Amino acid sequence: MTTIHHPLVSADAAVVSGMRQAMSVQKGKYMGTGARQPFEAQKNGVPPADCQTTPGVVGGVPGWWCHPTNPRPDATLIYYHGGWYMLGTAESFRNQAGHFAVRTRTSTFIPDYRRAPETPFPAAYDDALAVYRAASEQSGRKIALVGDSVGGALSLLVLAAAAAKPNGLPRPLGAVAMSPVTDLTLSSASMQTRAEADPIFTRDMVVNFVDAYLNGADAKDPRASPLYGPIEGLPPILIDVGEDEILLDDAVRYADRATDNGVDVTLGIWAGMPHTFPGLIGKLAAATAAVEAECDFLNKLIDAAG
Repeated sequence: MTTIHHPLVSADAAVVSGMRQAMSVQKGKYMGTGARQPFEAQKNGVPPADCQTTPGVVGGVPGWWCHPTNPRPDATLIYYHGGWYMLGTAESFRNQAGHFAVRTRTSTFIPDYRRAPETPFPAAYDDALAVYRAASEQSGRKIALVGDSVGGALSLLVLAAAAAKPNGLPRPLGAVAMSPVTDLTLSSASMQTRAEADPIFTRDMVVNFVDAYLNGADAKDPRASPLYGPIEGLPPILIDVGEDEILLDDAVRYADRATDNGVDVTLGIWAGMPHTFPGLIGKLAAATAAVEAECDFLNKLIDAAG
C-alpha cells in the first residue's frame, strides 16, 4: 500500500476554520429526510467548464449524465453519490461529478439509486450493481467507478461483486473512493478518537442514518459493509480521506485489509480536512489537488486498458 500524508496548507486552514464555525450549531444534529433540501443545495458546488449534463437511464436506474467536450469514445465513469443512503440526488451532484468527467474526458453517469427510509437496504446496492451490469454489457466499454461517502462504499461493493466468481461480469478498471463508509457497525476507533475534530458528524448522529438504511438487516452483510465483504482479486483502488473525520479509520482499515489481500491500494490522508472534502473543489486547494490526483489515477487506468 502507498500511503500519502498531505499537509494542511495555510490558505485552507483559514477556510476550514470558517467552515467549522459556521457548522458548529448543526454538528451532530440529525434531521432525517428534512436535511435533503439543504444538503442538496450545498452539494451543487462549483461547476466545471465545458460539461453538458442530461438526464438518462442505465440498467433501469434513472440518473444524470455528465458529458465533457470531445469525450473518449470507449470509456465510462460511474459516480455514486453520497448522503448516508438518505440524502442527495444525482442532479445535485452533477457539478461534482462533472469535474471528473472533464478531467478524464469521460462521460460520467450518476445513478439516482433508491434512498432510505422509503426503500431501505439492499435497494441502493441493487441499483448500483444494476447500473454497472448494464454499462458493462456494452462491448469494449472501459469502466471505472467513483464515489464519495456511502457512494464510495457502493463503488467498493460493486468492485467486489464484479470480482466474485462466477458471475459473468467483467472487472471495472478500478475505483476512487472518497471518505468511504466501509463499516456500518460504526465500530472504527475514529468514531471516538476523531469525534471532537470532525466538524459535522458524531456517531450518535450517523447511527440514525444507518438504522434507517439497514432497517434491521445485518450491518456486516457483505452487500452493506465493504470491510466485511470479499476483497481478493480487486483492481486498483485510490482512497482519499480527511484526517478530521470520524470515518478516518473506515478508510484506513479497508485499505489495510485490501492490501493484505494483494490489492493495489493508494491511501491519501489529508490533514485538517473534513468528510468528502474533494466536493469543495474550487473552494479548497486540497480539494482541487485531490480531484486532480484522482483523475490522474483514473486516466492512467483508462489509458493502460488500451
